[in-house]
Amino acid sequence: MLIKQLREEIVEYGRKMRNSSLVSGTWGNISARDCKTGLIAITPTSKEYNKLTAEDITVLDESGNMIEGKYPPSSEKPMHVLIYQEKKDVFAIVHTHSKFATAFSVALKEIPVVIVDLAMFVGSSVKIVKFKRPGTKDLGKEVVNVLKDSKTSAVLLQNHGVLTVGPSLKVAFSAAVSVEDAAEVYFRSLMLGNYTVISKEETRYLRNLILHKGGKNETN
Repeated sequence: MLIKQLREEIVEYGRKMRNSSLVSGTWGNISARDCKTGLIAITPTSKEYNKLTAEDITVLDESGNMIEGKYPPSSEKPMHVLIYQEKKDVFAIVHTHSKFATAFSVALKEIPVVIVDLAMFVGSSVKIVKFKRPGTKDLGKEVVNVLKDSKTSAVLLQNHGVLTVGPSLKVAFSAAVSVEDAAEVYFRSLMLGNYTVISKEETRYLRNLILHKGGKNETN
């Protein structure tokens, strides 16, 4: 089996994503790129996360061609492949439909750095990617533009959800969790009538703690 360890990790984090209520049903998707071969492992389309096995995870080449797997890849394959092509430092992508963060994407309102977790795993406010049809390369292009311009690791997809990237699945998943936590805290703070943010200087310091620890996805 190609990149077996990476496929097993995707199964693990897919279950974590579902059990953490970052997605409902079969929505959302996860992928990871092997730093040795360049091969991409991605969740299949319309399959329940808690029933996935490593064999169910689809393997693509660097151009997005399917080379191993029992099922078609996620419909968001064009976005994942384009991000890997354009962002050589990205080795994992997590796409969720978490409720609080998605609400801010609908309101076209960025999520500021209101908690330490967001400073560490994202490193900036979570910006909006303007709406493009799901499953298209156009959506991928918009995501890449925002990731490059803001040097962030998370974006809000307008009327759609959240996308996070990282040097490993662990870091990308932690970023997705931190975005939803920050969105809920920010929402509740707004209800209380006030909120504060972490300074840019402190955000940079906290972000560097994670960047220095992050590792690429490798197979044994």
